[in-house]
Amino acid sequence: MKTNIEVRYSAHPEDVKHWDTDRLRKEHLVSPLFQDNTVTMVYTLYDRMVAGGARPAGEALRLEPVDEVKASFFLHRRELGIFNVGGPGRVTAGDVTCELGYKEALYLGSGDRDVVFESTDASNPAMFYFNSAPAHRNYPDRKVTKNECISVEMGSLEAANHRKINKMIVREVLETCQLQMGMTELKPGSVWNTMPPHTHGRRMEVYFYFEVPDGSVVCHFMGQPHETRHIWMKNNEAVISPQWSIHAATATSNYTFIWGMAGENLDYGDQDFLRQTDLR
Repeated sequence: MKTNIEVRYSAHPEDVKHWDTDRLRKEHLVSPLFQDNTVTMVYTLYDRMVAGGARPAGEALRLEPVDEVKASFFLHRRELGIFNVGGPGRVTAGDVTCELGYKEALYLGSGDRDVVFESTDASNPAMFYFNSAPAHRNYPDRKVTKNECISVEMGSLEAANHRKINKMIVREVLETCQLQMGMTELKPGSVWNTMPPHTHGRRMEVYFYFEVPDGSVVCHFMGQPHETRHIWMKNNEAVISPQWSIHAATATSNYTFIWGMAGENLDYGDQDFLRQTDLR
């Protein structure tokens, strides 16, 4: 197996607005995430979130305690949220093993134990997408399916933003230190997510886009409301959204995305909404 990790620094919005396309993508786009028998991670200094992917294709993959966490175990002072976006798989944390099917999630609390990713069908490897944030105490591990989460429908087909929001790793479902994760599924004919847009200065966010059909693309919008920028994205790519940035997207087809947040509070509704007509 192989582990790849990259550190991304935080930046002032006054600096970001002067970046060209290549620099914007270098600092905020997370890709590729899934390579055979590899654990890939990006450690961002925005709330010290880690976004990563693991694709065990014939090998079991250990979540190694990389130098950046300065600990004997990756979860020594961290919590972890995992979604399976591939074939059937399993995650072992210490002496606990959990089977994860497609679009199922697992929360792992902090503690000194190895985390191992495996596929259960060699011909259809699992793909584990994960977010990790610093944790000040341990909370119990828990698997969460779509039947166990809080699901709400928002938007409309007329506004091209009819979507189902699945709140899976949130405080209304289970206890965490600061990590929150969920999955939003856009209905056929809808392409806009998180519209009207918002910011939340108390939390940063990472978006992971998947179920983007071949030949289709996602246009992710970020930046300050009066200085917006965009990044064109493809299937199975993630993007880092700073606390001061909007986060919204449209695409050439409907799609699904996983959102992960870390920061000061666990209030999903703590959002500073913006009028679409005020964006520039």
